[in-house]
Amino acid sequence: MHYRFAGGLALLAAFVACDNDPTGPDVPSDVRGPSPIGAAIPIAVEVVATGLVSPVQLVQPPGSDTRRFVVDQVGLIRVINADGSLQAAPYLDLRSRITPLNPGYDERGLLSMAFHPNFNSNGRFVVFYTIPPRAGAPAGFNHTNVISEFQENRATGVVTGTERIILQVDHPQGNHNGGTVAFGPDKYLYISIGDGGAGNDVGLGHVDDWYTPNAGGNGQDITQNLLGNILRIDVDGAQPYAVPGDNPFVGEPGMDEIWAYGFRNPYRMSFDPGGSRSLLVGDAGQELWEEVSRVVKGGNFGWNVREGTHCFSTATPTVSPAECPDEDPTTGEILRSPVIEFANTKNPAGGLSVTVVGGHVYRGSTISYLRGMYVFGGFGSSFTVPSGTLYASEPRSSGLWTMHPLLIDGTQPLGAYVKGFGQDRAGEVYVTTAQVLGPTGTTGRVLRIRPSPVAN
Repeated sequence: MHYRFAGGLALLAAFVACDNDPTGPDVPSDVRGPSPIGAAIPIAVEVVATGLVSPVQLVQPPGSDTRRFVVDQVGLIRVINADGSLQAAPYLDLRSRITPLNPGYDERGLLSMAFHPNFNSNGRFVVFYTIPPRAGAPAGFNHTNVISEFQENRATGVVTGTERIILQVDHPQGNHNGGTVAFGPDKYLYISIGDGGAGNDVGLGHVDDWYTPNAGGNGQDITQNLLGNILRIDVDGAQPYAVPGDNPFVGEPGMDEIWAYGFRNPYRMSFDPGGSRSLLVGDAGQELWEEVSRVVKGGNFGWNVREGTHCFSTATPTVSPAECPDEDPTTGEILRSPVIEFANTKNPAGGLSVTVVGGHVYRGSTISYLRGMYVFGGFGSSFTVPSGTLYASEPRSSGLWTMHPLLIDGTQPLGAYVKGFGQDRAGEVYVTTAQVLGPTGTTGRVLRIRPSPVAN
């Protein structure tokens, strides 16, 4: 069995090498998910850092900087030394500014950071975090999402005390913040913003959109707020930012900052550092289906008309309607299908995780059989047991991608909650985990995915 399995990995690697640079759009079809489940792939994990609270991201600056930075939801950015120890002093401490967090479970806090493409010379980086409702926020709103810029003194490696606010988005509910900031290959800043929170898109902060059977939304609205979207802005233009002239709704109905829409909670997204440089986003579902989408300019990714590849009804969220529109009549945009779909654990037919956690395309050199594959995860099979899962999918030019479970030495699951991912300049992929559900304790760890001896 060992040799048969290793041979399967060789065939898989050959397949991925032939089909890891998709460029075509993902369009509606008669195919419904979930994604096929393929053979498990063995991996190993190396502990890189411990003693964190709720780590949600690892990033490394561009250029020659060897430091690795880990974002902790509680409001800290920490530097990991070469020996795996954490620098005693935080690189950035936002604990006094962020929304007070619920230690049992919370989707707020410090959620992401992104280094400016010219960080090596200008020291600039961007963060996404939540604060109590700002002055002038709508009555009853839960918090305000803040995207702001800080600057490091490159001579000393110390962050200056000046914060430049780029964008603030008032958020009605405590959940569905999205929360990723990332600079694209075009050097513009991309921001994922959730739909405002609350199940079935009802209640405070949800607006009417074109799909009347599911009254209320934000994902299908592009004119009244920035919720439920991927944004694209220029932080090197006018202050506080400029809008690139080729954004899809510049000069058209729709808010100029929007790059793509129709998302529920796009918590983690990333650009492929090689191949087609695709933007891949993990979007959390509600009842039945979790999804990963390949984002394209002006694309409508379906929520709340669809949940994954299936139609969705706010009246009967646990039953997918047989029919729903496949086009947005206000823009003429098709509702695009995800590239990956799997069942939520609430699905009556059985599921894999309570939510998807988007990851990265592996472009490293140490795990040849993962090269070109998208590595992502499931947060956990429940909210009571630390049972997160890892997967890898080979990109395809059309249709749903096959999901391969990543198991430690081919047999063991991760045994922790998957809070996020990270990638260094070499293309190696990391996963950030904790043993507890919420932002409390010191069980948070950063793990690097490594080749397993049984795969040789």
